[in-house]
Amino acid sequence: MRSLVLIPLIACLAGCGMIDAVQNGLAYSRAVEADLLAETGVRPAVGFNWNNGTLTSVMVTFPKLYTAKPLPELSEKVRAAVIKEFKQSPKQLVLGFAVAG
Repeated sequence: MRSLVLIPLIACLAGCGMIDAVQNGLAYSRAVEADLLAETGVRPAVGFNWNNGTLTSVMVTFPKLYTAKPLPELSEKVRAAVIKEFKQSPKQLVLGFAVAG
């Protein structure tokens, strides 16, 4: 019974491009992580949200405070990597740092 419900759902998702958006988004986020690792020496975690084919937000979180460059310079590098890899500018770009509690 469960498979009867899942088959139409999967077909609908495939038809609307949702699966492609998730797969491409994961590849794009990994590419941003690799770009920023090469640029900063630190691998951030990259999350994203799509809405109707539009990149609504990208969250880039570094595992520690990054002090090698000023924040405005780092944020420009993050923005450039996101636009390059996702091939569009998100409506919102969130840059964060994990700090010890």
